[in-house]
Amino acid sequence: MEVTNCKACGNLFNYASGLRLCPNCMKKLENKFIITKNYIRENPNAKINDVAKNCKVSIPQIKKWIREERLAFSQDSGIGIKCDNCGKMIRTGRFCAECKTKMINKLDNAYEKPKPAAPQKKEKEKERMRFLDN
Repeated sequence: MEVTNCKACGNLFNYASGLRLCPNCMKKLENKFIITKNYIRENPNAKINDVAKNCKVSIPQIKKWIREERLAFSQDSGIGIKCDNCGKMIRTGRFCAECKTKMINKLDNAYEKPKPAAPQKKEKEKERMRFLDN
């Protein structure tokens, strides 16, 4: 385990993995996420600037939650982010449905599928005992 400074408050803490935030700052960030999620549910047509302002969360943080698929916006809202592959506007995640399908197909074809084993021929004399004539 590594001891490091929290990116938000600067306090030292034992860092294992993930964000370099102390437990207190992680709780605060998670509370902001819950507030943001509830605000979006209550105001499905809100713009991303309004969400950020009313929830006191940065726009990059909201976009990060969208990319992580923790937040999703309704089709009616004007909020969207670009697909990392083709640039099409999407509501959550990193890729649109078409790009996900293409990637899955490419990955599926990238490895050779195991072929069924050919049946082995049985030899009658393979396991027979043999005697020498004297």
